[in-house]
Amino acid sequence: MRYIFVVGGVVSGLGKGIVSASIGLLLKSSGFKVNHIKIDPYFNIDAGTMRPAEHGETFVTADGGEIDQDLGNYERFLNQDFSKENNITSGKVYKKIIEDERAFKYEGRDVEMIPDVPNEVKRRFYELEKGYDFVVIEVGGTTGDIENLPFLYAARDVKREREVMYVMVSYVPFLRNVGELKTKPTQHAISELRSVGIVPDLVITRSETGLDLPRRETLAKRCFLNDESIFDDTDCESIYKVPLILEKQGLMKKIRKHFKLRKCPTELKNWKEMVKKMDKAKKVIRIALVGKYVKSGKGNHKDVYVSVIEALKHGAITNGVRLKIEAIDSNNYKIGDLKNCDGIIAPQGWGSRGVEGIIKAIKFARENKIPFLGLCFGMQMAVVEIARNVAKLDGANSIEVNPKTKFPVIYLMPEQEKYLKKHQYGGTIRLGSWPCKINKGTLLQNIYGQNLVKERHRHRYEFNNEFRAQLEKVGLVVSGTSPDGKLVEAIELKGHPFFIGTQFHPEYRSRPLDPHPIFVEFIRMVMQKYKSETGN
Repeated sequence: MRYIFVVGGVVSGLGKGIVSASIGLLLKSSGFKVNHIKIDPYFNIDAGTMRPAEHGETFVTADGGEIDQDLGNYERFLNQDFSKENNITSGKVYKKIIEDERAFKYEGRDVEMIPDVPNEVKRRFYELEKGYDFVVIEVGGTTGDIENLPFLYAARDVKREREVMYVMVSYVPFLRNVGELKTKPTQHAISELRSVGIVPDLVITRSETGLDLPRRETLAKRCFLNDESIFDDTDCESIYKVPLILEKQGLMKKIRKHFKLRKCPTELKNWKEMVKKMDKAKKVIRIALVGKYVKSGKGNHKDVYVSVIEALKHGAITNGVRLKIEAIDSNNYKIGDLKNCDGIIAPQGWGSRGVEGIIKAIKFARENKIPFLGLCFGMQMAVVEIARNVAKLDGANSIEVNPKTKFPVIYLMPEQEKYLKKHQYGGTIRLGSWPCKINKGTLLQNIYGQNLVKERHRHRYEFNNEFRAQLEKVGLVVSGTSPDGKLVEAIELKGHPFFIGTQFHPEYRSRPLDPHPIFVEFIRMVMQKYKSETGN
């Protein structure tokens, strides 16, 4: 069995997940069966209870795992599903060790950090290797973080029992005041990695400008590497170019040599065609993404809505256009900020902050016939907007936003009340893949071309059926429900060219080589609006 460990140096947020996904894609395109694991050193059991503005997006797997966004990258690049077991956190590891100790599985001996924590980590690795040729493991965080040590010890120990390659992804900063790239931080990161007994087999550098020859030579000499073991992953226009950049530099050749593998072609024809189509697109359309988490300090927080952004890109590639996504902070914007947009999307969210700004954007999309897509919380706010401004239910709201509203058009799912009363928040919401029955004669049926689909969910609140008849009278169309008809899964609006809200998250299933049909159709309708207004 073969393992490839990907670790990071200097700073977090380097793009280890994209490098890991690229390695997985290259291996799969070379005929190997690949599994991915993401290690998150935090003590949370999963990412479900974390603040989006701090942690970024929580990705949801088909089996209901709430996981770091990198698992979404793995699914998008390899075009295959992974499970919640493909995410290992410190919380999961220590919880299992304590449960085993309480159950006397250690037979009375003292339970210690070494070897018991690394052994539990390895056990989880080995359970996920069955049926695969390679396991690619990304260790979250940065080398030198104290919370990473047990996982690095486990990674080191795996080499005694399996074939292993270690990959260091490290940042090489460019100091503009001296006009020079600096390799010293990477040298220190590699030295730190060696201190736990791991010597990197190859280094992938990250920079804004690209690694030049003098710095490459410096890294090779100071880090005891040969030239063919250093790869450069410079900032590029699209993450989907990264596998091609690394393959051009000979990454698969290096992997084959390291593991003494047979020579086999890496078939990337479809991927290259997708990237080529993306590059050829010239026409630009503007999408306003109106969300409550788009700002973090002084900058835009792109990680919060990464699956939505990538799904929009997939739809754009399919339709042969480029996107300009305007991140609109729902907490503070002017309606004029929406006037130049060709489409509006309201993504997921929680709580009451920024809600009125989302509702204001939905009203603008409805009244001006702008293509609109609401996802989960975005769908719920669309229901609120229609209830208030079309059905004239003054003050209508979600009880999540206003528990005392006179018209609770969005309410708490009955089975959720017991969890909230007991303060059981983690892992208790409606999660994972659930069936949705598509109603005949709806836009959604035309999009899917079928009457039953499965989509991923992550919510605690639901459409209140007590108001269904009242809202249907003013033009709301229920286009999707649970098979028993009790839960409203999707809505549309009569007389609007494209106004769709889904309680589920279609963005989690969209991949560059298999774009989600809802996003494809949304972009197509945005293009129609663009053409009608510009004549192009």
